[in-house]
Amino acid sequence: MTRLTGSALRVTIFIGENDTWHHKPLYAEIVHRAHAAGLAGASVFRGIEGFGASSLIHTSRLLSLSEDLPVAVIVVDTEERVRAFLPQLDELVTEGLVILDDCEVVRHVGRDGTSEGSSDATGAGRGDLPGEGEKSL
Repeated sequence: MTRLTGSALRVTIFIGENDTWHHKPLYAEIVHRAHAAGLAGASVFRGIEGFGASSLIHTSRLLSLSEDLPVAVIVVDTEERVRAFLPQLDELVTEGLVILDDCEVVRHVGRDGTSEGSSDATGAGRGDLPGEGEKSL
């Protein structure tokens, strides 16, 4: 069994909460595809305020604009696995921002205390990133 530690790549996808893929929330489709691809983990974070290329500010403070708050989907795995996933993001993200950051994984442990990871191609045995339990899809 392999373990995700050391050098890794983080992809962050900034989209709108109302963005969809085939009548389903886009953030959910990204998470489900990352899971199917066997990536180490994905988390979705809902923003309270932000703007993007349109320069329109979306905020939870104004009722009229609170319908399409910013959402960030963060996926972390080895550089090879994340880069292999990028073509799927090209297909899914038609509006938004996708960024890559080098990062270092210090700890990647499941809820039962066992190390995460798998040496098989399906990613079986991989689990949640810390904090992922915040929002279950």
